[in-house]
Amino acid sequence: MNTFTKISITVLGAVFFYACSETTEYDVIIRNAQLIDGSGQASYVGDVAINADTIAAIGRLDDAKGKKIIDADGLVLAPGFINMLSWANVSLLEDGRSQGDIRQGVTLEVMGEGHSMGPLNERTKEEMRNSQQDIKYDIPWNSLGEYMEHLEEKGVSTNIASFVGNGTLREYVMGYENRKPSSAEMEEMKSLLKQAMEEGAVGLSTSLIYVPSGHADTEEIIELAKVVAVYDGMYISHIRNEEDQLLEAVDEVIQIAAQANVPAEIYHFKASGTENWDLLDPAIAKIDSARAAGLDITTDMYMYNASSTGLNILLPDWAKEGGHSSTMDLIGQEQKRAAMIDEIKFHVPPENIMLVGFKNKELRNLIGKTLLEVAEDRKTPPEETIVDLIAEDDSRIQVVYFSMNEDNIEKKLALPYMSICSDAGSYTNEGIFLEQSTHPRAYGSFARLLGHYVRDRKVISLEEAVHRLTGLPANNLKLRKRGLLKEGYYADLVLFDPDEIKDNATFEKPHQYATGVQYVFVNGTAVLDKGEHTGATPGKVVRGPGYNMED
Repeated sequence: MNTFTKISITVLGAVFFYACSETTEYDVIIRNAQLIDGSGQASYVGDVAINADTIAAIGRLDDAKGKKIIDADGLVLAPGFINMLSWANVSLLEDGRSQGDIRQGVTLEVMGEGHSMGPLNERTKEEMRNSQQDIKYDIPWNSLGEYMEHLEEKGVSTNIASFVGNGTLREYVMGYENRKPSSAEMEEMKSLLKQAMEEGAVGLSTSLIYVPSGHADTEEIIELAKVVAVYDGMYISHIRNEEDQLLEAVDEVIQIAAQANVPAEIYHFKASGTENWDLLDPAIAKIDSARAAGLDITTDMYMYNASSTGLNILLPDWAKEGGHSSTMDLIGQEQKRAAMIDEIKFHVPPENIMLVGFKNKELRNLIGKTLLEVAEDRKTPPEETIVDLIAEDDSRIQVVYFSMNEDNIEKKLALPYMSICSDAGSYTNEGIFLEQSTHPRAYGSFARLLGHYVRDRKVISLEEAVHRLTGLPANNLKLRKRGLLKEGYYADLVLFDPDEIKDNATFEKPHQYATGVQYVFVNGTAVLDKGEHTGATPGKVVRGPGYNMED
């Protein structure tokens, strides 16, 4: 055999080997899906392959093999949804499956609105223990980073991220004292914030209608936000007023963003109370003007015309100043109690305030009733009923305020910088979670966007809605390899039927799962399979850009 023949046989053998081995095998192939990549660009039909926790290939993968193949004909495949304001920090300790959100396609819970699960000291841990209601949990962590690692080790179905709350920093250093921090106290808060950012917090949050967060003035927040800017994080705020002083509160956010040189977002942006609905347009104009001037100001929202928080927010400021224990002491003083009742002012009428959560089981027969109905049953004025209920329940009492305008919801959703949130826990509709009612946003905010507002109302396109749920918040938070359908990115994916996705939770019956989501993958693992939870808990801590180590 001559040299040429030998070479020819070798080349032919190599070609034959390549031809036989070019068929690639993946862990999962999702075929024939309508791919919406999270960028806002038009969708197209294609396939996506997963290996381990990563999107391995996108395109036409007809010749590829998969250990698991999903025929997605007629379904939309998108990046996993990001919940920009989640209160799943306690519910995940009880049940890590995050069923209410997973069944809507949420793969990342971003927690920490003004209050975060760290940093903690022994005094604040004791207060956390005392505030626990139905869900009881140990507190083996001290820092925010340790809390997130604790959740990951315990097992969660969704990924988790968190802001560090300025209220938590203040409570750690100053308790509930309503004053400026000393220079030493300010330095301690900065040091705690720096540690949290290096542990992976995505930024600083405030919740300025609550104490002790709202005890901070603008100057204090700017100084803390400057620390966040060093770590390329975000400042995010439940602003100081969403009612008659909405415009001043928006101005404060813009001022903080400008002077701290930090991106800023407004939590659950709204104009609350009938007499304030017309303030939304000038508030939007202020944000648009700031953005045009080069400031990175964004917003988020949930998809309902009702908010939910404590009944105690209706008390005068002085009655809440020292925290809940102080409020209870003041209610016990006859003159102070009378003054509280006298100074209560309603921004929402009593017939539009629904009671949904009590600590005292003997009061839970009132769940689902309005404040007006309870007041009439008790034959006491609504103002007096508020104070009596807080005293009897020894809690802030969770309520729903029907305070927003449906036209304004659609106007807000049309804003190109609007992300989406639930502002709620993520619950399982069984067991301990049924002891209380809740706002339907806990089970339906994301499905309601895609069903009611996109498919039925056509307020924005499906591609734009997916962008608001994925690429936009991931970019705002500067998350690595999340928020897009892109090779090399983490395989956080949701496969849903755009014709069937629907929120089923109502204010009267909120503990109802959304329907229409078929599959959810978190870090490449199927958590939802044919609409049913698999029990898998592949969720990881997602850290912000200031984290001092590589994932």
